[in-house]
Amino acid sequence: MRRIVIKVGSNVLTREDGTLDVTRMSSIVDQVVKLQKNGFEIVLVSSGAVACGRSMLKTSSKLDSVEQRQLFSAIGQVRLVNLYYNLFKDYGISIGQVLTMKESFSTRREYLNQRSCMEVMLQNKVIPIVNENDTVSVTELMFTDNDELSGLVASMMDADTLIILSNIDGIYNGSPKSPKSSVIQKVEPSEDLSKYIQTEKSGFGRGGMITKCTIARKVAEEGIKVMIANGKKDNILVDLLLSDNPPIHTEFIPNPQGVSSVKKWIAHSGGFAKGSVKVDDNAVKALKGKTAVSLLLVGVTEVLGEFEEGDIINIMDKDSKVVAVGKASYDSEEAVANIGKHDCKPLVHYNYLYLL
Repeated sequence: MRRIVIKVGSNVLTREDGTLDVTRMSSIVDQVVKLQKNGFEIVLVSSGAVACGRSMLKTSSKLDSVEQRQLFSAIGQVRLVNLYYNLFKDYGISIGQVLTMKESFSTRREYLNQRSCMEVMLQNKVIPIVNENDTVSVTELMFTDNDELSGLVASMMDADTLIILSNIDGIYNGSPKSPKSSVIQKVEPSEDLSKYIQTEKSGFGRGGMITKCTIARKVAEEGIKVMIANGKKDNILVDLLLSDNPPIHTEFIPNPQGVSSVKKWIAHSGGFAKGSVKVDDNAVKALKGKTAVSLLLVGVTEVLGEFEEGDIINIMDKDSKVVAVGKASYDSEEAVANIGKHDCKPLVHYNYLYLL
């Protein structure tokens, strides 16, 4: 059984006027059903709640952007899931709604609870429909966009492949509007794409190609194949996964070694770090060596912020550049008391350390 996480963006599910494209949504459902019948397990990360709400209600101009988002998503999510329910019901397939927030990935317990919930759905051939809980997420608690959420879900669920559907064919080596530009079809783990990435945000979403590229690279480094493709193309999902001649898209080659489930969680947890430590050059060199090593307190030069044992912390070099994240084996007070000491247990064991 091959496990696929599919992210459907706002620009795929909306028309030019910003309303929901039910025809496109129905096409996505038809393809997901066909993939499930061909042995795939599918988790669907779907945008579209705000677009649903926007088309259902006219609001006062007095509402600010956060209030509008909360209102539109509150009424739109109901309609969005109801549409998915009816479309999948026609095939005799059940769905389950999973609304989550960024902070729900910050602790190992909540992380595992979410994973367990979706695992039991998949075991019973129920398709999880995942979205951010925009009604309670405010700016500082929000995902960058559903690209970030889909990367977290793919990592959490040990997916084989993450497919990010956008409204263009992939990452171009120039402006997608230029006839001289072409799609970069394969991206190796060490390949630098910064000079190609367009900075424009998507028309009805919060993110853009920069976010997609960043998430894709991180997920591929964890051993998961990532495809960025055009969700506006008919039969795109089936052609990507079942055709001998798939359509043009950008594919991020996965790291063949992969990482453990715990390290996948840690890899995405840098944004939840409770504190930081600075380390000397020797420690940085050791951490980046070919052999996996733990972070010892003898190499720590400074402890910043307050954290408890078991919290995620950032590990920085002398120039304050984050080189790794990990789970602390000490609280900050005990770490300060033991800075520079030999013969102490590691501050971060290598099993709980992820290099950036």
